[in-house]
Amino acid sequence: MHDNNLINVITADHRAVEAAFSELEANLTTPKQRRDLVDHVIAELVRHSVAEEQFMYPAVRKYVPGGDEMADHEIEEHAEAERVMKDLDEMDVSDPGFEIKLQELMHDIRHHVQEEETTLLPTLAAACSASELEDLGEKVLAAKKVAPTRPHPSAPDTPPANLIVAPGAGLIDRIRDALSGRQT
Repeated sequence: MHDNNLINVITADHRAVEAAFSELEANLTTPKQRRDLVDHVIAELVRHSVAEEQFMYPAVRKYVPGGDEMADHEIEEHAEAERVMKDLDEMDVSDPGFEIKLQELMHDIRHHVQEEETTLLPTLAAACSASELEDLGEKVLAAKKVAPTRPHPSAPDTPPANLIVAPGAGLIDRIRDALSGRQT
C-alpha cells in the first residue's frame, strides 16, 4: 500500500485525534492549553469531515453495494458531531458544561471511528483499485488544506454544494483563526 492511499490517510487522522483525546483525558494542561488543544481537535475534525464528505462518501456511494445508506449514516454522525463541536467552540473552558460536551464529542467520535475502521474502510478498500484509493487519498489531503477549521452545522455536506462552499468557508475560518490567535 502507498502512504497516501485513502485508507492510510483516514486512519492516520483517526490516530492523531485519538492522541489528542488521550492528552485531554490526562488533564495535565492549563485551562489555556486545554482550550488550545480543543480548538486544534475541532479544526482537525472539521477538516477531516469535510474531506470525507467531499470525496470518501461519494466513493462509498459509487463503489459499495448499499453505499448510499452507509454514506448517509456517516454524514448523519458528522452532523451530530459538528453540532457538539459548535457548542464547544462557543463555550469557555471554565463553563461547567464544557467537560460534558467534550466527553460527548470524544464518545461520538470514537464510535464513528470504530464504525468506519471496522466496516466502511475495509468495504471501500475491497471495492476500489489501488489507484482509485491513491487518487482518493490525494484528493482528501488536498481538500483538508482548504477546508474550514470551524464547525458550520448548516453548511452543505454533499457534493456539489460542499465542493463549492467549503473552500470559501475555509478561507474565512483561517483569517478568523489568524486574527484571534486560535490554535488550529
